[in-house]
Amino acid sequence: MQPPKATTSSTVRPIQRFASAVSKCSAESAAYGKCILADYNSVHKDLCANEFLRLKNCYLLAAKKV
Repeated sequence: MQPPKATTSSTVRPIQRFASAVSKCSAESAAYGKCILADYNSVHKDLCANEFLRLKNCYLLAAKKV
């Protein structure tokens, strides 16, 4: 078993990439959250599909830039 690799300051951890990408999608996150909150007692599949897809696309585009 090999010891874990030492991280350098230039290494970006996946969670840091995720946080950076998500921070660029605050409007889409808010829209999705509002949609879910509007009917949270009866959430079901595809309730907020359009909002989710906008959030997903925003995240994927932002993640490519990180």
